[in-house]
Amino acid sequence: MLTLKLISEETEHVIKGLEKKHFNGAREAIENVLALDKTRRATQQQLDKNLQEGKKMAARIGQLMKEGKADEAATIKAEVAGLKEAAKTLEHELSDIHNRLTELLCTIPNVPNDDVPEGKDASDNVVVKEGGHIPDLPEDALCHWDLCKKYNLINFDLGVKITGAGFPVYIGKMARLQRALEAFFLDEARKSGYMEIQPPYVVNEASGYGTGQLPDKEGQMYHCNLDNLYLIPTAEVPVTNLFRDEILDEKDLPIKYCAYSACFRREAGSYGKDVRGLNRLHQFDKVEIVRIDKPEHSYKSLDEMLAHVEGLCQKLELPYHILRLCGGDMSFTSAICYDFEVYSAAQKKWLEVSSVSNFESYQANRLKCRYRNSETKKIELCHTLNGSALALPRIVAAIMENNQTPEGIRVPKVLVPYCGFEMLDDKNF
Repeated sequence: MLTLKLISEETEHVIKGLEKKHFNGAREAIENVLALDKTRRATQQQLDKNLQEGKKMAARIGQLMKEGKADEAATIKAEVAGLKEAAKTLEHELSDIHNRLTELLCTIPNVPNDDVPEGKDASDNVVVKEGGHIPDLPEDALCHWDLCKKYNLINFDLGVKITGAGFPVYIGKMARLQRALEAFFLDEARKSGYMEIQPPYVVNEASGYGTGQLPDKEGQMYHCNLDNLYLIPTAEVPVTNLFRDEILDEKDLPIKYCAYSACFRREAGSYGKDVRGLNRLHQFDKVEIVRIDKPEHSYKSLDEMLAHVEGLCQKLELPYHILRLCGGDMSFTSAICYDFEVYSAAQKKWLEVSSVSNFESYQANRLKCRYRNSETKKIELCHTLNGSALALPRIVAAIMENNQTPEGIRVPKVLVPYCGFEMLDDKNF
């Protein structure tokens, strides 16, 4: 969440940034924060004054008793008791104000970086880079859901039988290709200096709050009601929460972690042709990269993460482009976000396969993730970053569609050592 320091010192900048994100009622929300904070500070000052007066009067009572002035001491004791009662009331008011202020701050999104373009939705995103070659497929080229049926690679109907729509069953060589992609992505992350983590797939409420998934305004997380736990929508949540309530040494930054996990998303409200096949699932696999960094270095880290994800697309021989998201299409928590999309030649459309974001201090403030400045010795907020490297379903869809041949589906060369075969075909074992 935004810091009170930023809101109070750069009020107009914050309001303009929130308006760029098309956050309704930006000025009113910020004015409410400032008014509540003013009340908080006034209440705190009154409490401090009461406590200070109480200490002075308590010391005076002892002196009066020594001087034999019991009646005068008793009068002051009554005044001290009144101050204590007033202090209890002020402490209760202060706690209530603090809770209301935190709740209000949690409803306000992150302020976008100045490089974020203006815009309302995905149509206003800016292509900043393109790469790869779009294949020229024949007119009778099949979409991946038809290829899955032809070669018995993924059974969507069995998934519906077992669980419901959006939970496919991977079969034979496709199951092996899934493992190959996971191993490839993790190996590439390790080569880039990321420490591998195997996190839990469920998190508690504090973890969901720390990274901004909670409060879950859109109802996208699966909730285990009995234990009040949440299935993770991405490994970002448990991995970033490793640093909740931590004070790190500056010399250890940046910290670079990666993790493979299954991801669970309700995808409420997603219907129609754009969700067919692997295009949108409720459960899918993904490798995530996470960085914890100093503010002055975090944008260099962002550039390195973008280069890492771009390298994965290149090694998989997929046509891709990189989009800088406009203010209206960004997530609630990000300060800047880049999406990677690969071209799916049979569907003739771009599919999002990664989002790489810098959250600056927004998540860190919620997490209380801090570091000790080696020069000033002051405790400061870290910057947090993460990115998909990569999400499997749409990568698989693009690989299948772009590499289809009369003999079968060609596997990208970089994956052959991992999966042990060169073609997805009728010999599906």
